Amino acid sequence: MGARRGTVSRGTLHHVELWVPDLARAARSWGWLLGELGYTAYQQWPAGRSWRLGPTYLVLEQSPALTGDRHERTAPGLNHLALHAGSPAQVDALMAAAPGHGWSPLFAERYPHAGGPDCYAGYLADEDGYEVELVAD
Repeated sequence: MGARRGTVSRGTLHHVELWVPDLARAARSWGWLLGELGYTAYQQWPAGRSWRLGPTYLVLEQSPALTGDRHERTAPGLNHLALHAGSPAQVDALMAAAPGHGWSPLFAERYPHAGGPDCYAGYLADEDGYEVELVAD
């Protein structure tokens, strides 16, 4: 289901696939966040869901080949996904609402400049240990 040739810039991210231990739980938290950021439901099958924004989509899959029960962001591999989240006020609103949707704030004592004095962003972790960084424009 890729985009037609020539409709996206070469090197643009096509999709990210996250293997999750509990699809229903992950779909609730990620579905809320991605919906708030403008993604729309894209694909659904018994073991997975995806959401799309432009040419890029994010997949959650509960694979039978999964070997662990939690993502460890400090281990080799994916540390976090950083997503454009709009204005500082929009980042603030997402950060305020996120705990009600399965997300926990990270680095709250340094919010909104945990990434440095020139970066307005919020950091969240879901119940399975996946981290997102919500970056203000």
